[in-house]
Amino acid sequence: METFTVRDLRERTGDLIRGAEAGKLSVVTKHGAPVFIAVPFDEHLVREGVTTALAVHLFDEEHISLGKAAQLAGMSRSEFTRHLGELGIPVIRTSAEDLEKELAAFGP
Repeated sequence: METFTVRDLRERTGDLIRGAEAGKLSVVTKHGAPVFIAVPFDEHLVREGVTTALAVHLFDEEHISLGKAAQLAGMSRSEFTRHLGELGIPVIRTSAEDLEKELAAFGP
């Protein structure tokens, strides 16, 4: 998630728009305090609403946990997990290094 200041809006509007087109959330701040979040306008936003789309984006970009995202979306964890699955967004994200450690624990 990229942060823009109010001044950046004048000088870097194109960056904010390109980020939104790429599906990225952005936070706009004034004097260091968040003023608003720019949420990409996509089919998911139209279909599910702002809070669910925001929860999905924040979870997908690993800014909030599954539990917090589900709470923001007004869903149970299992409902939100199912929703993420429908969108093709993985709930469990294991790095290659973590996966190697797990496999090594099972032996040769």
